[in-house]
Amino acid sequence: MTRRRDDVMDREKTIRWKPIAFAGGLVVLLVTARVFDLGERLALVRDWIESLGAFGPAVFVALYVGAAVAMVPGIALTVGAGALFGSVWGSVYVSVASTLGAAGGFLIARYLARELVSGWLGENPTLRYLDEMTEKHGATIVAITRLVPVFPYNLQNYGYGLTRVPLGTYLFWSWLCMLPATVVYVVGADALFTALRDGQVPWALVGALAVFIPVTFLVVRMARGRLGEVGGADDGAEGPAEGSKGARAASEIAEV
Repeated sequence: MTRRRDDVMDREKTIRWKPIAFAGGLVVLLVTARVFDLGERLALVRDWIESLGAFGPAVFVALYVGAAVAMVPGIALTVGAGALFGSVWGSVYVSVASTLGAAGGFLIARYLARELVSGWLGENPTLRYLDEMTEKHGATIVAITRLVPVFPYNLQNYGYGLTRVPLGTYLFWSWLCMLPATVVYVVGADALFTALRDGQVPWALVGALAVFIPVTFLVVRMARGRLGEVGGADDGAEGPAEGSKGARAASEIAEV
């Protein structure tokens, strides 16, 4: 009982520290951008992208998809899209690129290199649990795990290729549930770049972030709760012999 109480207290402390860590990260980012004159550097990159004309967005999307397939973290490209293309088109391009990248990893794992990927990921107990859950709940699990980062984006792309979830279901719910975070990152980057370039706060973009960020956190919180409910319901259906395996796995996932 004491150990469980300590675990709960540690978890609550972690939750309290998350907003502080997020704010601290923003401060560090702002200082770094000022020191290294990030605004001017990004302007040069944007000029190069614009010089490509209609091929500019296509080059960006191709780079993003290639990075996703190669397991390279795409956060820099996501943030860069806001500075390069603005909030609206940046969100569109990242949404398209991240969905295509998700399809690439999925198709490779399912049809081209299944044995290789299975040997790489197949022993992961959480992935095995997700495989069982997608067979029973399909779209719900894909949606939840895209909202709650159970695994990094690139790892999920390959991992879901090993499950039984249909490609269409996987792509639709991946696209839809990656969209909120995409908008937050892209609009945030656009706001930062605009402030660095113009020397004034873009209040319209800040207002958009003030709406999107709380909504995104609320949706993620609801997804975590739903994941716990699904795991608990499966445990009840399987009976006491299975113990609380699903609930424990769901709890571990929800804490990520």
